[in-house]
Amino acid sequence: MEHLWVVIVLIAAALQTARNAGQKRLAEKLSALSATWVRFSFGLPIAAIYCLVLWNANDPNLSILTPDFFLWCFLAAICQLTGTLLLILLFRLRNFAVGSTYVRSEAIIAAFIGAIFFKDILSFSGWIAVGISVVGVMLISFTNLEFKKQPMRLLLFNPSAGIGLVCGLVFGVGSFFIRDASLSIESEDFLLTSALTLVSVLIIQTFGLGTCILVKSSHEFREILTLWRPCIFVGITSVLGSIGWFTALTIQRVTYVKALAQIEFIFALLVSCFIFGEKSSKIELLGMVLVVLGILILLIFAN
Repeated sequence: MEHLWVVIVLIAAALQTARNAGQKRLAEKLSALSATWVRFSFGLPIAAIYCLVLWNANDPNLSILTPDFFLWCFLAAICQLTGTLLLILLFRLRNFAVGSTYVRSEAIIAAFIGAIFFKDILSFSGWIAVGISVVGVMLISFTNLEFKKQPMRLLLFNPSAGIGLVCGLVFGVGSFFIRDASLSIESEDFLLTSALTLVSVLIIQTFGLGTCILVKSSHEFREILTLWRPCIFVGITSVLGSIGWFTALTIQRVTYVKALAQIEFIFALLVSCFIFGEKSSKIELLGMVLVVLGILILLIFAN
């Protein structure tokens, strides 16, 4: 049971890779807002059924849901929606690749946030592990940039980079709110507490974002219905991945989960190589080695 969170994160990362592939195709036919709403809304029924099964198995009292729980859920939902909207903004900027690279520094941002605001201080080996894996992810990401055409000042100081860092920040903060929400429930069943948190967050996101779409472009709901097959795929992979993320964040420290979650970028590279026939560069391979090295240090030495 000690390393159960590792298995959960690996499965969640694989599911997220599949969801990203599906959502990428979906975004070609829907607006970014609608493609994001599909991710929440089509997964909500599955999450609700999962939660009801766990609720009936435990038969708890509604009093376990405190005001603090709903506050943390609301804040987590706002953070995730804000992060998603910032990602949408990045799509519209010329230097999206630069900004999205900085988003991937979320693990190191989460480490600093945890140490400063949530009293979640890493050991020395923990900092080393997170730092190495983040460098690996940055190498993988920056490989896609044309360095010869991109001056270093543009890579470091530009609107995309700023938005990317803020995006990583809100996603990192949101992860701590998710953990706080789940731990605020007076129950020893971590599956139930994480499920209740997930359903609550999804409800806020589904109705909040759905209202925005209804006001801004209600005709897109008809387009979503015509694309129900890919929407179901995105919804299923998304909610199954979210069940994994929320469960892992409940039983393990946020920074460790975020560090191990970077294995997703290796999964994405493997998909591009073996499914789409794309070749990895030497820098990408070095980045993969660093990510794996950081994860191994985290699992073996960090406490």
